Amino acid sequence: MRLQNKVIIVTGSTTGIGKAIALRCAAEGASIVLNGLEQGWGNELLAELGEEKAALMIEDISEDGAPERLVELAIKKFGRLDAVVNNAAIVASSNIHTTDKAFLQRMFAVNTIAPFSLIKAALPYLSAQHGCVLNIGSVNAYSGEPNLFAYSLTKGALMTMTRNLGDVLHRENGVRVNQINPGWVLTETEMQRKKDHGLAADWYKDLPAVYAPAGRILKPSEIAAAAIYWLADESGPISGQVVELEQHPFIGRNPPKDTTTIQTSK
Repeated sequence: MRLQNKVIIVTGSTTGIGKAIALRCAAEGASIVLNGLEQGWGNELLAELGEEKAALMIEDISEDGAPERLVELAIKKFGRLDAVVNNAAIVASSNIHTTDKAFLQRMFAVNTIAPFSLIKAALPYLSAQHGCVLNIGSVNAYSGEPNLFAYSLTKGALMTMTRNLGDVLHRENGVRVNQINPGWVLTETEMQRKKDHGLAADWYKDLPAVYAPAGRILKPSEIAAAAIYWLADESGPISGQVVELEQHPFIGRNPPKDTTTIQTSK
């Protein structure tokens, strides 16, 4: 088992990519501290993992003191902390006309400031274990889709933080910081978002090849499989890296002109 005896916090782990990462980490031998907003789903996942190997905190990670409480739970329950996965995020449509200051501040609070605060709260314990941080970003960090303006800004800032802390914390604290930028992933929330945009309930079964050369989009479990490498000791001294997980070259691609535009996101 690649994560035997490690203790890992995974934010936003009651659903989607976070849930998949939590399940895969547990299968690899880790104890998991779960966090999210959905009490029912959280309780179901806790029961599946077993209370001897998992703990649950239902709270908005951007609330004052929430990162510290999450770290305290990990230490109280398991006595150590080896890794943090910053996955919790708000994915919300907006452009320059629909984005106001309050909305932008809320997006940054959850998607960028909360990960920073959790890293800071966890740092003494991660340093003791020479542990690591894995941030879950988005391919939208590089520019972003037209109607994912605020979201893209927050993911761009998260990527800069990964690069910066991946250098500084590795040198000064022995803590690695890396990031995965998923492309389009079929999570429960993404399925609902597209239905809310007016698409059919089975929209994901018939996608233009330009968006899904494989005939489908990514599964949360496929992101989770990649996450294990960065959380395990086998990734060695690698730090400050950002890796795109998509089924086509994201940067510099020249898609056909006769495609239907579909807003995509992690």
